[in-house]
Amino acid sequence: MFYRPADGHGLPHNPFNAIVTPRPIGWISTRGSDGSDNLAPYSFFNGVAYVPPQVMFASTSTKPDRDGTKDSVANIRDTGVFCVNVVEYAMKDAMNQTSGEWTADTDEFALASIDKAECGEINCARVANTPASLECRMTQIVKLEGEANFAVFGEVVGVHLRDDCIVDGIFDVLQYNPLTRLGYRDYSVVREKFSLKRPGE
Repeated sequence: MFYRPADGHGLPHNPFNAIVTPRPIGWISTRGSDGSDNLAPYSFFNGVAYVPPQVMFASTSTKPDRDGTKDSVANIRDTGVFCVNVVEYAMKDAMNQTSGEWTADTDEFALASIDKAECGEINCARVANTPASLECRMTQIVKLEGEANFAVFGEVVGVHLRDDCIVDGIFDVLQYNPLTRLGYRDYSVVREKFSLKRPGE
């Protein structure tokens, strides 16, 4: 099968959503300029640089009560900071609850009964018991092609690691089983790993 996205695919659901998988999920917490907290998952998310450490996520839709975007991007645009919380398998239902199209004044932490803690380097809440949280200062918001597509880049200025996830000096993902997005309504979980040495190592 071959198709041009501009012409449509003819399938019941868009296959592009399931091709680039698995995708890590950035559970993005932000605080509005009015002090209200927001928490939402984004599967267009990844780390993009080591030194200084940097991450990005993309928002691809809009809400009626926001100016051409969603709560996360609007808050970051106003405050310049955000926090990325890692999603473990045990938190899948809470994460899913925060993915709804809630009003801008909804505190998703309270909605999904998620414990929150204050970040140390930025004025923002974070998920208290997540395996890791990355406190970020926004470096740029890039408008992408499309009506409501924005890529948000941030420099990581503070890192929280849950103590039980550090084993023999490494941050061990098998201690918490990361949740990943596959596409459509499908998810997966990391429960095994293996190592490869690069040529010359």
